[in-house]
Amino acid sequence: MTPNPAIEAHGLGKSFAAVAAVDGIDLLVPAGSVFALLGPNGAGKTTMVRLLATLLRPDRGHAEIFGHDLVRQATAVRSMIGLTGQYAAVDESLSADENLRIFGRLLGLSRRAAAARSTELLEQFDLTAAARRPARTFSGGMRRRLDLAATLITLPPLIFLDEPTTGLDPRTRQSMWSTVRELVAGGATILLTTQYLEEADALADRIAVIDHGSVVATGTATELKDSLGGQVLRVELGDATRLAAAVAVAERLTGTTARISPEGAALAVAVPDAEAAMAVLLEYRRTGIPLRGFGMDRPDLNEVFFALTNRSSTKGAA
Repeated sequence: MTPNPAIEAHGLGKSFAAVAAVDGIDLLVPAGSVFALLGPNGAGKTTMVRLLATLLRPDRGHAEIFGHDLVRQATAVRSMIGLTGQYAAVDESLSADENLRIFGRLLGLSRRAAAARSTELLEQFDLTAAARRPARTFSGGMRRRLDLAATLITLPPLIFLDEPTTGLDPRTRQSMWSTVRELVAGGATILLTTQYLEEADALADRIAVIDHGSVVATGTATELKDSLGGQVLRVELGDATRLAAAVAVAERLTGTTARISPEGAALAVAVPDAEAAMAVLLEYRRTGIPLRGFGMDRPDLNEVFFALTNRSSTKGAA
């Protein structure tokens, strides 16, 4: 028999007043995988997690967790999941060890078992040296590790990580990525929400891009990149004051929206082939727009994300 998927949702929806925070989402997450919900702030990622974690009741649609109905069998669902949210769930006045022991006792462990599990998790997440310190003295990265440790006291088969690395430094983020990989290698399923494109690219077996409460694309990172078709022309300008003119030329000749670098001196635009890229470059030379360099390569998740959410926003505004 084929095992039940970790998550199966059909037409799941949740509205607040007149706003549909989650608007008819379908989702299939195989057991033993990492599935990323990728989208901008306000896209509906956290609401989706709260629905699947039984913290909110859906207004419409149906979902199952390992074959258990999300609404009718909510107690059974809760026994199979762990949730690390965007904000610390620990008591900041208590030490790391005290927090983990309390969580263990609340989850049904004996006093001795809770103490032993706390010791294991503190070592696993490199918190042993800070075990007796109040959580309020912890750095952001330490708090995130303590939150995740609390989630893993009973090793649930499905773990929700809601933007787990937001605000962390690169070294701590890499450490969290290693932990996620270890959990999946041990048999867990991870549903990860993130705004970081490189995070989804590095960790996820499959990605759902969400915008305005709806899934606008689903696939592996490679499939999503290939969905744009063609290649991307990247141009570095010799004169940043000509950026607006360079963008106008690129968008007029390609019919696609250009993405501007944060520094404002470079742009990237999707092109179907080398001939289209050459047309843009020749027009830059004809109109006197100086270039420091240019190149072509495959789209990355930045281009995919920008293109998909831009289309979604345009569609919603129409």
